[in-house]
Amino acid sequence: MDRAHGAALQLRQLPPTSSAHPLTELSFSYKENLIGALLAIFGHLVVSIALNLQKYCHIRLAGSKDPRAYFKTKTWWLGLFLMLLGELGVFASYAFAPLSLIVPLGAVSVIASAIIGIIFIKEKWKPKDFLRRYVLSFVGCGLAIVGTYLLVTFAPNSHEKMTGENITRHLVSWPFLLYMLVEIILFCLLLYFYKEKNANSIIVILLLVALLGSMTVVTVKAVAGMLVLSIQGNLQLDYPIFYVMFVCMVATAVYQAAFLSQASQMYDSSLIASVGYILSTTIAITAGAVFYLDFIGEDVLHICMFALGCLIAFLGVFLITRNRKKAIPFEPYISMDAMPGMQNMHDKGMTVQPDLKASFSYGALENNDNVSEIYAPATLPVMQEEHSSGGASGVPYRVLEHTKKE
Repeated sequence: MDRAHGAALQLRQLPPTSSAHPLTELSFSYKENLIGALLAIFGHLVVSIALNLQKYCHIRLAGSKDPRAYFKTKTWWLGLFLMLLGELGVFASYAFAPLSLIVPLGAVSVIASAIIGIIFIKEKWKPKDFLRRYVLSFVGCGLAIVGTYLLVTFAPNSHEKMTGENITRHLVSWPFLLYMLVEIILFCLLLYFYKEKNANSIIVILLLVALLGSMTVVTVKAVAGMLVLSIQGNLQLDYPIFYVMFVCMVATAVYQAAFLSQASQMYDSSLIASVGYILSTTIAITAGAVFYLDFIGEDVLHICMFALGCLIAFLGVFLITRNRKKAIPFEPYISMDAMPGMQNMHDKGMTVQPDLKASFSYGALENNDNVSEIYAPATLPVMQEEHSSGGASGVPYRVLEHTKKE
């Protein structure tokens, strides 16, 4: 009787326990996702503030004769400290949340930079002019925030302990080996066209950056996860895979920075930010899905909503960066006598400015096409001018003589 009563009691207790276990795991995964997302958002915000502080410091010291004067300012050191703190937060976020969630949250740094830039503008705008000038920035920020919300809400909930055995198993799995083969072939082809064929398109350069970046984030998550487990007491630093991942992380980050530096010398920074964010995020999510199997077990609705969040964030970043003012290069007027051989040209009666019946002349305020009056060059003799202070010779010069077509 007692045995039957005990068996019945055990049967009544089993269903609640078995049904509560998945719920506990699900709530725990959402908690880890939230911790990782908050760490990433915090890190990107702090990095944006740090970069703007350092930029402000460099602008203030632009006229200084000492090229390292910024080392003596508290503002620059505060920016450096905040940058290290922010990067540490982003690094730690990979240990808690899936890679596919953390990578797209880079849009937060673009949003923060846009808002900080608007706040610290020195110009005074009327409300209508201000709205007209920054309407794309406001729309872009709104879209990026909506996209970020969808990313956090519908992010994959795959959580796996970053032990040495698990990382090694993923590293030698056939899907990742096939992915690595395709990525290496694509990288070598792009590098060949970039170096040998001078294919300097921004897509080519940023694809190289994105391919390297996908390996960077994969190794960052492995290193961060193993470090967190080691801090929690489950030592992982005695596995050789930890040091392999660490070396790959450093190497890919260095080469990634080198290609980004080359891109910044040829293209506008806003274009690099938007195109680079889209390409890097797309390829990094693909790498995370192959290596860490982020979307295994996720339903179609969650995957579609996550993809929609990525697209909305992409559009928001594109609008924010598109609205930035492009830097207008400074074109100084150069003294003609400073050019080598200019006196010989004057002595031989050669014209400095050719008579081009072209579409637009340098220094003119209107188009010269179909205009009856043009400017024809006139040759003047080289004049010598005596100054009271000494026998300094005057500089040769030319003028444009106003003539009419006959």
